[in-house]
Amino acid sequence: MIHVSDIKDLERLTIHKVGNATNEDPLILSKQPLELTDETIGTLLLSYFIQPFTNNAEYFRFTHEADLHLNEVFKYCSLIFENKDNFQEQSENIAKHLYKHSTHPKIKGGELYIVHFSKCQVDGEEVEAIGIFKSENRDTYLKVYLSNENYEVNYDDGININKLDKGCLVFNVEQEEGYKVSIVDSISKQNEAVYWKDAFLQVQRREDSYHQTETMVSICQQFIQKKLPEEFEMNRVDQIELLNKSAAYFKDKEQFQLNEFAEEVLGHPDAVDAFKNYREHFREEFKLDVPDEFDISGAAVKKQQRVFKSILKLDRNFHVYIHGNREMIERGYDEERTMHFYKLYFEEEK
Repeated sequence: MIHVSDIKDLERLTIHKVGNATNEDPLILSKQPLELTDETIGTLLLSYFIQPFTNNAEYFRFTHEADLHLNEVFKYCSLIFENKDNFQEQSENIAKHLYKHSTHPKIKGGELYIVHFSKCQVDGEEVEAIGIFKSENRDTYLKVYLSNENYEVNYDDGININKLDKGCLVFNVEQEEGYKVSIVDSISKQNEAVYWKDAFLQVQRREDSYHQTETMVSICQQFIQKKLPEEFEMNRVDQIELLNKSAAYFKDKEQFQLNEFAEEVLGHPDAVDAFKNYREHFREEFKLDVPDEFDISGAAVKKQQRVFKSILKLDRNFHVYIHGNREMIERGYDEERTMHFYKLYFEEEK
């Protein structure tokens, strides 16, 4: 949980305009930090910056293939943490660095906000933080106002404070490991948006319980849906039963234990061996640390619930949701119709 409770904690704020370098849009740098004299504006800005992060449980860290200290954003943030007087100069360096990577033709220019928070709560710990936020999209707003005892309508364009386009919070902890970093990217699925996380920030997921849970859930889902049917005779209902068992395990347990999961969910020795081999292959192929035991992250399980889809799709006619006892559904084949069928048992219709 991330939280900033008071605008007084918003110690410094500066705004730069970062255009698209390829489109020859300009880079416009402010000469000094913004002086917030209106408390209402300060409160709105605080909500705009922090609200998207409040339920974000996934964290990253700065990285570099050669040396962490060669990561530009890591270096600039470190200099601010070392001496607050470096804030304005390093905010300009951050803006220049972003401008250098704003080269994809579809990247939109926008305002870049660099913020220094004196106090920011992250997972119950109060720390200093640096925020880097970018607004790329503008909305049109209607303005309804009273004039000469009649209402008039006009319009203006501005930033929607309920939708942060891109954001990054750098917490002043774990410096040697690349800091603890939280990221928001509202268009992260688009190819042109890769520049924010990969090129500009250069971050990778932290090896924490969230990442470990997310990875193991993905391994289990892929093994049950793809690998098991290749090695064993298994119909879709059996797959769904295993997906339901897996979902229940991650939901009910506080800690993942490889042997326990394999025995409780898979059961059959051959399936257990196949799962452990698949896990090892996954670790080697994707260079991921997936330990035998780790604390299960409830936030990661909640986010990954969609992978445990207990839906049986039958042609284009039926979708059957299977949540309970596997013994209450039977599969068969009708010789006369030359079609497969399922028989469902139930006590009452709701």
